[in-house]
Amino acid sequence: MTREAAVAVMIGAALLILLAMWWGWSRRRRRDAGLQAPLGDIPAGAETLATAHGFYVATTAHDKPLDRLGIHPLTFRSRVTVTVTTAGVALDIPGAPRVFLAADRLRATGRATWTIDRVVEDGGLPFIAWAVADDVIADSYFRVQDADPADVLDAVARILPQPETPPRPETTPTGQQS
Repeated sequence: MTREAAVAVMIGAALLILLAMWWGWSRRRRRDAGLQAPLGDIPAGAETLATAHGFYVATTAHDKPLDRLGIHPLTFRSRVTVTVTTAGVALDIPGAPRVFLAADRLRATGRATWTIDRVVEDGGLPFIAWAVADDVIADSYFRVQDADPADVLDAVARILPQPETPPRPETTPTGQQS
């Protein structure tokens, strides 16, 4: 094979890879076109519980860390400022409108070691699970750089909606239900 033929094969392979990447991303955008990130400002009077600067890593389908969701402006990795308030969590990504996850949208918080295209030390990726729509829960992952991730996660845990507990059946002093 001549040198020119080898270069042509490499260029052809690179073009096929780029075409496959474009095709895959366009399918994902169509799939997720109905999903919207809640945009808005922090409500007046909300008290700031924690603030952290770092990197926004990804938003994936809940408990599916390899299934990236194409929700604008949470589509690509970027720097982020995470502000936890008594009203919810604000995500400030440079060049994008503020995403505000109201407290009633929050579902859980925790730590992960990996997600799509990112692996870190054990528990090094804090995440927030939140409701995108009635039937869609997403996990948004962060890499905190200037604060203790535990402080941010503790602040989020304090504002998580409390599950409704069923009323306890009344009992008699002997423990028998009446």
